[in-house]
Amino acid sequence: MYAIVGVAGFQFKVAEDQIIRVPLMAKLEAGQKITLDNVLLISDGTSTEVGRPSVSGASVEAEIVKHGRTRKQLAAVYKKRKDYRRRWGFRAEFTEIKVSAIHRA
Repeated sequence: MYAIVGVAGFQFKVAEDQIIRVPLMAKLEAGQKITLDNVLLISDGTSTEVGRPSVSGASVEAEIVKHGRTRKQLAAVYKKRKDYRRRWGFRAEFTEIKVSAIHRA
């Protein structure tokens, strides 16, 4: 069984006992349990239910594993013949969650 859930404007395909990285959920502590209600699609292999816009009554239970930051990502701007070069980097913050159960209505 798998589901597609919306978290912070992004869509993730999740299955039970899977660990995924989502954008930072700063207000939550590691070990805390959460419920994701924005289920866009749910499938058990034989039947698929697509939400309009979300599947009513479906939810995904998950547990916060940890918070962290990705490797540095570099970005640059260059304008030819103008002696203009600019380079910077950033590290995106994330939250790792472990999916414990997928519930269908």
